[in-house]
Amino acid sequence: MPSEENLAAKVSTKASDVASDIGSFIRSQRETAQVSMRQLAERSGVSNPYLSQVERGLRKPSADVLSQIAKALRVSAEVLYVRAGILEPSETSQVRDAIITDTAITERQKQVLLDIYASFTHQNESIREECPSDPTSTVD
Repeated sequence: MPSEENLAAKVSTKASDVASDIGSFIRSQRETAQVSMRQLAERSGVSNPYLSQVERGLRKPSADVLSQIAKALRVSAEVLYVRAGILEPSETSQVRDAIITDTAITERQKQVLLDIYASFTHQNESIREECPSDPTSTVD
């Protein structure tokens, strides 16, 4: 049985890994959006020094702070929550994740694309259920 010190060290290491992951992800999203750290701090209502610590993995932001950052970066808060270990990853596709994290389109455009994608996948699932012998059958 591991000692309490070893267990605490493992938990601490995992927490710092999560903080580092969310920080680097926020930094990459900020850079992709061509937003300076100062601009992101202003838009999200988070102090510049705190945001710097988050990006460097020194601090793990709360769900509220992640929500503010997500809104300022125009990305899904859910994506940040998963990266931060607050939410378990859902069984979503890479297409959905790419749409949600794309900073080049508006929230409305993201929703339209997600609706269209969901419609196509639902339609293809229905066809597969009707024709189980041909797993490649789709609507052309």
